[in-house]
Amino acid sequence: MNNTHHILSVLVQNRPGVLARVASLFARRGYNIFSLAVAPAESDAQSRITIVVDVESSPLEQIVKQLFKLVDVVKISELDPTESVERELLLATVRAAPEDRSQVIELTSIFEGKILAVGTTAITVSLDGHPSKLDDFEALLDGYGLVELQRTGRVALSKLDRTAQPRATRKAS
Repeated sequence: MNNTHHILSVLVQNRPGVLARVASLFARRGYNIFSLAVAPAESDAQSRITIVVDVESSPLEQIVKQLFKLVDVVKISELDPTESVERELLLATVRAAPEDRSQVIELTSIFEGKILAVGTTAITVSLDGHPSKLDDFEALLDGYGLVELQRTGRVALSKLDRTAQPRATRKAS
C-alpha cells in the first residue's frame, strides 16, 4: 500500500443516506477516496464502511474530525496494515483464444482463483486476497488482454490478539 494511503474503518448507523453523506463530505473537502466498501456490520442497525483514503491532499486527523461531525458515525478506527487483515475481490474477463486458454487457466490456478465462465474467445475469472496479490495477478492478466475488470475495494478488520491470557486460578476453600 502506498504510504500516503490510510485505511479507515467507520462504523455507522444503518440508515438511508449515510453513505451519501460520508461520500459528500469527502467530495466537499476535496479528499480523494482510493477505495470504498460498505456492508452491514455485526448488528443489523449498523454498517461498516472501509475507506482507503489518500491523505496527501489533507491530514488524516482533519478527515477523522470531519467524519465525527456526522451524526450517524458511531466509531472510527485507523487500521495499521501490519495489525490488520485486508481482502479484496477481483473479477476479470480475459481474452483467451483456444491456444492461450490453458495458460490463463493455469495462471488463475497458481493464484488460487476460480474460473467463473468460459466463452469462445474469453474467460471470466475471480480472485480474492490481499490487494497486492490482486495487483500482481491483474498485471499478468493484462498481457493476455483484459476485456473487463472489476475490483470491490478493500475490506479490513483488526488482527486478533494471539497472546495467551493467564488462566484464572481457583483458590482452595
